[in-house]
Amino acid sequence: MKKLISISGPTAVGKTKKAIELALHFNTEIISFDSRQFYKEMKIGTAPPSEDDLFKIKHHFIHNKSIFDKYTVYDFSIDAKKCIEKLFEKYDNIILVGGSFLFLNSIVAELDEMPKIKDGLREKLNKDYENKGKEYIIKLLKKIDPVYLEKVDKNNHRRIIRALEVSIQSKKPYSSFLGKKNSSKYNHISIALNNERNVIHHLINNRVDEMLKNGLLDEVESLYKYSHLNPLNTVGYKELFSYLDGRISKIDAVEYIKRNTRRYAKKQITWLNNNGKHFWFHPNDSIESFLKVL
Repeated sequence: MKKLISISGPTAVGKTKKAIELALHFNTEIISFDSRQFYKEMKIGTAPPSEDDLFKIKHHFIHNKSIFDKYTVYDFSIDAKKCIEKLFEKYDNIILVGGSFLFLNSIVAELDEMPKIKDGLREKLNKDYENKGKEYIIKLLKKIDPVYLEKVDKNNHRRIIRALEVSIQSKKPYSSFLGKKNSSKYNHISIALNNERNVIHHLINNRVDEMLKNGLLDEVESLYKYSHLNPLNTVGYKELFSYLDGRISKIDAVEYIKRNTRRYAKKQITWLNNNGKHFWFHPNDSIESFLKVL
């Protein structure tokens, strides 16, 4: 039976490297479910695969969108499933890799069709967030969709606003569109990578230093006038925007990037522990070890 093999885990743990090893073994292609790597303007701060990696194995959904595009998890779900059906004509195994688990779930679990959002609704909700604060939109979601409020990261205002716009537009709770958690038409095997916490922290700190060496600040400066766009409200960009605004020092901005990335990695591990069944591996385990569960 044809298989989808997903490689998940905290940021910087080594998902890309292992995905490429498996793709080479199966002579197949890779679909990325890292929502930050969709955007072609964000080439440094999102740690996409290197040019060498992209040359070795064909990747899909890397730098395929612009920060000016409106691209939802539902849009991705449709595009990814079309891509999967096409690839399954050529391959028995497809590798999925990334750290945006809502996007992975949109592939392996069936999602109901989301309503088209009328112009201006998201802008209004964003203004409400800016003017009235996070507590206001949380309270609004509690009234409209308490089920989703229990699941959502309450610090992620973009997810809350997405749930609100769908609920308001459709007059149905956003959670009702998320489908049955375990329903899937695919034979999906989930591999999760993890390492000792101090090792992950060291890898994250080194990665941030490397990004800065490779020109992250220049990239952020070139995007500064678009800092209000949703794709740029993310770790590695928002901290340097604060530095360019004069609100914090450059040293503090770099430290905040490292700290916020470490926190994000912790959330990723928590999510994996609480959702689904995974085969856990150390990133240095041999391909032969992985093949035993595949």
